[in-house]
Amino acid sequence: MGTQVTEKAPEFKGHAVMPNSEFKEIQLSAYKGKWVVLFFYPLDFTFVCPTEIKGFNELYGKFVDANAEVIGVSVDSVECHLAWINHGLGKLNFPLLSDLTKNISRDYGVLLEHIGKSLRGTFIIDPDGNLRSAVVNDTDTGRNVEETLRTLQAMQTGDLTPCGWKPGEKTLGK
Repeated sequence: MGTQVTEKAPEFKGHAVMPNSEFKEIQLSAYKGKWVVLFFYPLDFTFVCPTEIKGFNELYGKFVDANAEVIGVSVDSVECHLAWINHGLGKLNFPLLSDLTKNISRDYGVLLEHIGKSLRGTFIIDPDGNLRSAVVNDTDTGRNVEETLRTLQAMQTGDLTPCGWKPGEKTLGK
């Protein structure tokens, strides 16, 4: 992985399918002042990916409550994303970003060059654009969206949090 946690997250810009099904160019710098949960998945129309995307969609309101935006990314086109939304996923509350050039996946260190698709990478970026968490799974293993939310909430305490900490529990105090 090129960028390390605590460093500036790689800037990205690309076309996405927005929640209203329109195509729009988005970029990381437009989310300054918000937390961003950027997750990569291998390909549209696959088996594990819809379970994760639907998981992020189900918890989307909790991410918004935590001042975070969610963005999904794969190497598919926006047209392919839209077809998958319309014929399988259903309405999404967050954008799906197209990475046809594979540069975003490459910049975040999740591109499998030899097969041209991404690993399952989950990145939490703070309001100042710093990478705060990076979790990468192989393509066959789905991620835990609830753990992503819990990790985000732990980071937002600004304090030390013990193993298994949950919102509402005591932190270790500074």
